[in-house]
Amino acid sequence: MAAAAAVGISRTSAAGAGSSNINSSEFRFFLSCDISLPLTFRVLQAPIPPPAQDGLDKKVSELFVECKLYIDGIQFGLPVNTRLESSGPPYCWNELITLCTKYRDLTSLAQLAFTVWDVSSGEGKSVVGGATIFLFNSKKQLKTGKQKLQLWPQKEADGRVPTTTPGKVPKNERGEIERLERLVNKYERGQIQHVDWLDRLAFSAIDKVKEKECERLENSFSSLVVEFCSFEHRVVFQESGANFYAPTPVSLSNELVTVWDPELGRTNPSEHKQLKLARSLTRGIIDKDLKPSSNERKSLQKIIKCPPTRTILPDEKQLVWKFRFSLMSEKKALTKFLRSVDWSDIQEAKQAVELMGKWETIDVADALELLSSDFNSEEVRAYAVSVLERADDEELQCYLLQLVQALRFERSDKSRLAHFLVNRALSNIEIASFLRWYVVVELHDHAYAKRYYSTYDMLEDEMMKMVAREDGDEDGFRLWQSLSRQTELTAQLCSIMKDVRNTRGNAEKKIEKLRQLLSGVHSELTHFDEPIRSPLAPTLLLTGVVPQESSIFKSSLIPLRLTFKTANGGTSKMIFKKGDDLRQDQLVIQMVSLMDRLLKLENMDLHLTPYQVLATGQDEGMVEFIPSSPLAQIISEHRSITSYLQKFHPDEDGPFGITVQCLETFIKSCAGYSVITYIMGVGDRHLDNLLIRDDGCLFHVDFGFILGRDPKPFPPPMKLCKEMVEAMGGTESQYYTRFKSYCCEAYNILRNNSSLILNLFTLMERSSIPDISTDENATLKVQEKFRLDLDDEEAIHFFQGLINDSVSALFPQMVETIHRWAQYWR
Repeated sequence: MAAAAAVGISRTSAAGAGSSNINSSEFRFFLSCDISLPLTFRVLQAPIPPPAQDGLDKKVSELFVECKLYIDGIQFGLPVNTRLESSGPPYCWNELITLCTKYRDLTSLAQLAFTVWDVSSGEGKSVVGGATIFLFNSKKQLKTGKQKLQLWPQKEADGRVPTTTPGKVPKNERGEIERLERLVNKYERGQIQHVDWLDRLAFSAIDKVKEKECERLENSFSSLVVEFCSFEHRVVFQESGANFYAPTPVSLSNELVTVWDPELGRTNPSEHKQLKLARSLTRGIIDKDLKPSSNERKSLQKIIKCPPTRTILPDEKQLVWKFRFSLMSEKKALTKFLRSVDWSDIQEAKQAVELMGKWETIDVADALELLSSDFNSEEVRAYAVSVLERADDEELQCYLLQLVQALRFERSDKSRLAHFLVNRALSNIEIASFLRWYVVVELHDHAYAKRYYSTYDMLEDEMMKMVAREDGDEDGFRLWQSLSRQTELTAQLCSIMKDVRNTRGNAEKKIEKLRQLLSGVHSELTHFDEPIRSPLAPTLLLTGVVPQESSIFKSSLIPLRLTFKTANGGTSKMIFKKGDDLRQDQLVIQMVSLMDRLLKLENMDLHLTPYQVLATGQDEGMVEFIPSSPLAQIISEHRSITSYLQKFHPDEDGPFGITVQCLETFIKSCAGYSVITYIMGVGDRHLDNLLIRDDGCLFHVDFGFILGRDPKPFPPPMKLCKEMVEAMGGTESQYYTRFKSYCCEAYNILRNNSSLILNLFTLMERSSIPDISTDENATLKVQEKFRLDLDDEEAIHFFQGLINDSVSALFPQMVETIHRWAQYWR
């Protein structure tokens, strides 16, 4: 739902203006809407009668109205007040009121609470009355037009759900005035035909009815009229992920209902027959000499440039097929051509496979698209693997997680893709270790367990056959044993963590228990009989745990922070977690590593920190420990990021007393993570999961919410807190301008590589990662962030607007304060 509010000015007189009793008064507010502006309204008139008849020529009242916005029963932002000081009719408020939210940020239970206060006595304030109104009706349609609310006398408006001060009069209590006002509302929205002569008579009669009704209800509740905007069409609140095709029961009432069409999205048989006949006529040699016209060339280029997620229409498929021979020199056109083939037609499929072998060789990024579930042809998938064979080990590791997921879409357990992955693992121990772990985690998926057991057995069998080389490398048996002992290590760590969790007392006692276990019952972990390859860095050999340097983190899951001795005489620190699904963190960090590589290929190093994350099960895993400090701790101890950086990199002649290199590192890392977290839709950002290293590198941790999910309401587009901006010298400084420049440049580089990123997300769609498996539109959400409809210059302006919106966001600062309180009392 995307809409916002703009001001609408109306001078409509309030009914009952001549009444002498405050209870029969009627306050009027007017609200009209625009699509992109903040929620805004203007209070115009309030016929407030004097408290006493002898005070007509004096300043009779001093009132103000207080407006609060509630989202799901929780107050959003601060209340907005506007004061009324008037000495005679009409008693007017004529002040613009702007709230800090937009219509697109509202939920179906959003409501406005209005309270009118009387402060004319000078001895404090007293409540005149209050009323609450939901912005959406029971059908989740945005309310439009005039809404008459009942003010509850001497009662402050309550925004809870359910509210104790509902402004709408119950149906069984509505009288003739309410019925007429509903008709007038429909008339003003254009739902009743306008007939001038008849309208004048009708409104004259309505005014007489109102006068009589006001005299009769002289001592009844006062009323409040709110006028919302009207749109050309109904605005309906829609939750993300809703099933648009679910059948809806048909009602017997005269209501508009949605009826499920079971044939929606199916191919029209007659159109399909016509296309087959057309293709049969052009399947021969006559197509080889066809050249597209200027307009056809433009249409073909548009098809070729469209993202891999876009469905190719029948007419577009026909166009690609018609000029398939002239497109063979364009490698980007191959995937579109293969999507245009009718694979159920044997002759057409045979010709497509022949042309595929003669086509200009595609890039590795496009080959990933051919491994998705959209392509079932063994020949096509084998061709994709042949292209992947050209990738070096470093590039292959960037895609390894997705390639393991692509095994789900193969037609056999021992496919060419499986053989390819196993063969590459035999020549690279890092690929072997990560491939083994990725497959082990998938063994828990019962639907594909047989497929992954087969791959696991292939890897074990082939590795055990390896013979030690003359360069002194280990033979296959010892290599496989070193990988298998990683599993034994994680099992022992799970046992230790269970005992630590069951230890009563504070964190110090749990740390003491951990060190006792490592030195006592599990003393074999302090010195391994044979070195174990680190699960996070398989080329690194671990020789044992250092008990006195091991600790825990202050968290409900009690993660272990372990220090290992290494065979080269150094140490390696890592975090072990149990009870937390790290597969999502693993995916995000993999994408950070990939994007870092893509940026560096364009000579843009943003000093990212793609630390290692490895899920060793569905609820356990390891994380590389990076020495750093959370922003919350830095601000608490040093009061600012600048003071913290001055401590480690002081320079009296440098900007803000910091070395130029350190400040540049901070600015670049802020820019890199701002862009990446925006593209990935990372949520739940607060000052405890933003960390800074001593060299000025900022990085993010904890990716439990991605693709736009966020436990906090109204998250900004990216986490760019005021402390980070202040460390750059403020929004007017040259360093902040440089930050925005880095952001926009990085954004356009990643946009140019959007097909690769989207292909990788497509391969993950059937994984059991929480935020992806539960969202059918996961890849489309990532695609939306790239704004592929814009050129590079337009994208720069768009992203600069996102930065400005993030910096000016006020609500996240309030949430941050609440989060700090929660951390303090934890």
